Amino acid sequence: MESTFSIAEISKRTGLSYDTIRYYEKIGLLPPVKRKENGQKEYDKLHLDRFVFITHLKRTNMPLKEIERYMTLASARNYESCYSVLNEHKLKIESQMAEMHTTLEMMNYKLDHFKDLMKRSGLGGE
Repeated sequence: MESTFSIAEISKRTGLSYDTIRYYEKIGLLPPVKRKENGQKEYDKLHLDRFVFITHLKRTNMPLKEIERYMTLASARNYESCYSVLNEHKLKIESQMAEMHTTLEMMNYKLDHFKDLMKRSGLGGE
């Protein structure tokens, strides 16, 4: 039997608020969600995986409009365009990572410099 999840379980597993989950459904980022006899929504593994993927894309600063475009292309099985969207975003992530690495190197240089200054002035404790 396939695992199903309540909105509370989806929220707990993804860190998304109920409102965000409902909004993502409303704008069409998910396949249709079934309802139980009592009217509660019943999410499956595909929904959970989709929420996790969307969360990762958002965490890497992909705009929601671009995520919507990707999901529309994926639903239409336009694999070439899906590849292009994700590859373009991957290149942006790599660029951001390179910038962060450069910034980290500068921070380490400054920290070493201040550590040296503190040592020389007797404040370093080393």
